[in-house]
Amino acid sequence: MANRIQETKEPAEVQEDSAILQATKGIDEKKRQALEVTEEARETEYTLPSFSGQLFVGNFKPELVFPFPVQDSEDKKIGDEYIAKLEKFLLENLDPENVDATREIPEQVIEGLAKLGAFAIKIPKEYGGLGFSQTNYNRICMKVASYCGATAVLLSAHQSIGVPQPLKMFGTEAQKRKWFPKFREGLISAFALTEPDVGSDPAQMKTEAKLSDDGQYYILNGEKLWCTNGTIADVIVVMAKTAPKIVHGKERKQISAFILEMDTPGVEVTHRCDFMGLKGIYNGMLKFTNVKIPKENLLAAEGRGLAMALATINVGRLTLPAACTGAAKQALKICRDWGKERVQWGMPVGEHEAGREKIAYIASTTFAMEAMTWLTSAWQDQAKVDIRIEAAMAKMFCTEELWKITDMTMQLRGGRGYETARSLKQRGEKGYPVERMMRDCRINMILEGSTEIMKLFLAREAMDPHLKRMGELLSSRVSFWGKIKSAFRSLGHYLVWYPAQFFKGWFAPGYSELGPLARHFRYVDVNSHKLSRYIFYYMGRYQQALEKRQLILGRLMEIGTQLFAMSAACAYANYLTRVNPDDKMPIELADYFCKQAELKIGKLYDELTINNDRLTNTVAKDVLADKALWLEDGVMPL
Repeated sequence: MANRIQETKEPAEVQEDSAILQATKGIDEKKRQALEVTEEARETEYTLPSFSGQLFVGNFKPELVFPFPVQDSEDKKIGDEYIAKLEKFLLENLDPENVDATREIPEQVIEGLAKLGAFAIKIPKEYGGLGFSQTNYNRICMKVASYCGATAVLLSAHQSIGVPQPLKMFGTEAQKRKWFPKFREGLISAFALTEPDVGSDPAQMKTEAKLSDDGQYYILNGEKLWCTNGTIADVIVVMAKTAPKIVHGKERKQISAFILEMDTPGVEVTHRCDFMGLKGIYNGMLKFTNVKIPKENLLAAEGRGLAMALATINVGRLTLPAACTGAAKQALKICRDWGKERVQWGMPVGEHEAGREKIAYIASTTFAMEAMTWLTSAWQDQAKVDIRIEAAMAKMFCTEELWKITDMTMQLRGGRGYETARSLKQRGEKGYPVERMMRDCRINMILEGSTEIMKLFLAREAMDPHLKRMGELLSSRVSFWGKIKSAFRSLGHYLVWYPAQFFKGWFAPGYSELGPLARHFRYVDVNSHKLSRYIFYYMGRYQQALEKRQLILGRLMEIGTQLFAMSAACAYANYLTRVNPDDKMPIELADYFCKQAELKIGKLYDELTINNDRLTNTVAKDVLADKALWLEDGVMPL
């Protein structure tokens, strides 16, 4: 039979279990399966430098962020011209409040976007696409997201994680020639991974694709949930289990990716989901019953679907910081206007200290968000920096900060923030959509990897250099004497490396080229060594149990993310000041942001040792054991 399990000859780097799998021998089988699937999907060899990856091992690389990489003038001109046309079209044809109320983006708007090539922004010109850079694409996402979140999602779900991006990265030439030109004509795509019972654990995926007896088709059966654009898509990337392989005499699951045309018999949209916000997105549940997918529609190789998804989402995540920054800029404008207009107790609300605190936070944090957005976009365009860690950090930072910014904006606006834009307009006031912005932005901390998942992802990457160095010590296939030699090599390395992390901070450069922001670069340098010590210390202290200490890992990763944000903000401010020496505002914003970040970092360090983590776990465990059922008395049943 074509589906039978076969012994697989694997490359050496796949045959050897990763260090983290060796370190988790004896754990629950389901958990081990999940680790096997995700670990195999991870890239293991990186040829490009990672700014934050180096931070984690106490190696501050300022040359990667300074001078700040900028978009060249010709590319910027291309983006300027397109964005001007797109903005004019949307202002004349799209009412975001109507989209929110009706749950529909008008057909003529979707058709107009297709005519503008908005569904082929990143598709290479040789296939009929616009061939835009990542920076211009993110500029477009920022602009659209500042106006209508649902329309921004339509474009980004199609382009960032839908068929175009994985096809660009992993498709065959024949696949590209078949599909790329259709997106220029307005074909819409989606990405189907999540299932009703499977969220962040793809090892438990139930949707299955079996190769037909004649080897010409894969037969797909299963269900997918929360497929954005899925209810209107013409074509999707769908992830499914394929025949398992045998590695070292043990069965290992395989997940593969396929391009699927939605008009194929057996494909059914069973439900369109309705959410708290983003009312106009076309997100739904899909069911597949004996769907025949031509063999040539397999993306990448069989069993490499999750690896493809992870690689794709590293780039796809870059649009979320851009979209969040667009919304934050809109919030800043609303607060600036309202802060001057609204008078309370004889003064504009923006002149009261409580109001000024919010406005200063919103402005400086929006500046840092923009810095991270343009920095990661430039790195992607230049292809000289490994962005997987920074993309995750930017996603986590910008989504979390936008929520805080939106909350502050609503608080500053008071009752008018809680009132809908439609109602405000009806009674003659400016229709600032703060309540819609709040509903729309909340999902950002969940989709494309929740904040909690981002912290675990970052922690895994932060520990990776140490796990690789100790891999032979953990491997069951290395001899006793081999482990002794490995132990001496590791000991020799850490006897030099660990003490050096104490002393190097004393000799950090002055970074005088940063001018008034030099002290912040020095702070990042010094704290890169401190952070690396803490990561190594907690790895040694908790060993295998560290994976359960998610609060500690989360604090460490937040520190790293704040250090990255500080670096981006300072470098960006320096660039803007060089372009316009008379404008001191960028320095002021970066300085304020960094001083606030330093306070947060200090608190996070303190919380590593002064915390209630043990009691937190005890209380939660007791609640889940139904010991506090009496506390739920007095409510209506749902």
